[in-house]
Amino acid sequence: MNKQSMQAWVVSAKGAPAEVLKKTRIPLPAPGPGFLRIKVAAAAIGLPDVLMCRGTYPLTPPGSFVPGQEIVGVVTAVGEGVDSSLLGTRRMGVTAFYIGSGGFAEEALAAENTVFPAPDWLSDADAAGFHIPFYTAWVGLHERAAIAEGETLVVLGAAGGSGSAAIQLGRALGSRVVAVAGGEAKAQYCREIGADLVIDHQQEDIAAAIKAATEGLGADVIFDPVGGTIAENVGHATANEGRFLLVGFASGSWPRIDPATVVQRNFSVVGVFAGAYDRDHAAAAYAALMPKMQHGSLRSVVTKQISFDEVPGALEQLANRSAIGKWVILAPEV
Repeated sequence: MNKQSMQAWVVSAKGAPAEVLKKTRIPLPAPGPGFLRIKVAAAAIGLPDVLMCRGTYPLTPPGSFVPGQEIVGVVTAVGEGVDSSLLGTRRMGVTAFYIGSGGFAEEALAAENTVFPAPDWLSDADAAGFHIPFYTAWVGLHERAAIAEGETLVVLGAAGGSGSAAIQLGRALGSRVVAVAGGEAKAQYCREIGADLVIDHQQEDIAAAIKAATEGLGADVIFDPVGGTIAENVGHATANEGRFLLVGFASGSWPRIDPATVVQRNFSVVGVFAGAYDRDHAAAAYAALMPKMQHGSLRSVVTKQISFDEVPGALEQLANRSAIGKWVILAPEV
C-alpha cells in the first residue's frame, strides 16, 4: 500500500516558533510540473525559518505551511517535465518552502532547478547546511564585491551560518578576514574557522577596532547579514572605494546607512540576493565551491545535529542568538 501521509512541523498562525509549530500528519505532497519530491535525510535551520513563523519573512506563504529551506535526501517522485532518471538519486539544495512544502517533514518538494547532486563524500548533515550559506557568500564576495587578494574583509554576525561561510570563502579568495561576533565562545569559533582577527562587539567599539586594525584605512569589504545599529556604525569604518554588502537583517531591521557617510567615505552599498540568479549561475558556483570543500580550503559550517522532535526549541535558540554555526535536523524516525 502506497504511503499517503507523513510527519511534518506545520505553522498555521503567527508567533514564536515554540508557540506556532505543531507536529502533525499531513498528506504527502505531489510534485507539479518542474518539481520533484525528496525523502528528507537532513534539513538545515536558519533565521528565515524563525521569521516565517512570525510572519515577517518576505517569502512566507499564505495559510498553513511547512518551513525549512535547505535539505538533502533521495528523490522519490518527479513531476511533469522532470527527468525520471532522477528517481532514487541523492540531491541537495533548496526546497519549495515558498509554496509551503519545506524541509521540516518526512518529504519535501523542490524545483528541479534548485537542487544539485550530493556527492558521496559529503555527509547528510554537511550537505543540508551547504548551499545557502556558501552560495550566499559566493554571490556576495566573488560576484558582487569582486573581492581581491590582500583586501580586508569584515564579516558581521561571523559566528552564524552565512558569516561562517563568508569567513572561510574570504580566506580562500585571499583576503584578510576580520570577524565580528559577540562573546568569547563565538569569538573562539571564528578563530578556529580561519578569522585573522576577531572583534567582540560586546567589549569593543566595532568601527574604532576596524580602523585600528587597518591603520585607519577601513575595511575594503563588509559582509553584513545582521543589519540594525551595529551595521550602521560599521559604515564609518569602510575604506575608500569599499563595498558594503547588504546580506540580511538578523537584528530585525535593515541598516539605515547615512548617504553623507557613503559619499564622504566614497564607498558603495551593494545588495546581495542569491535568489536573483538562474540555474546556470548557481551551477557554476556549485562547481567552483565543491572542490574547495572536498580538498579542505572550505569546511562545513554545521556545528550541531538535532532530532526532529527538537525543532521548535532549536529555532528558539537560534532566535535568541545562542546558536553557533549552522544547525541541522535529522530525519524523523518512521
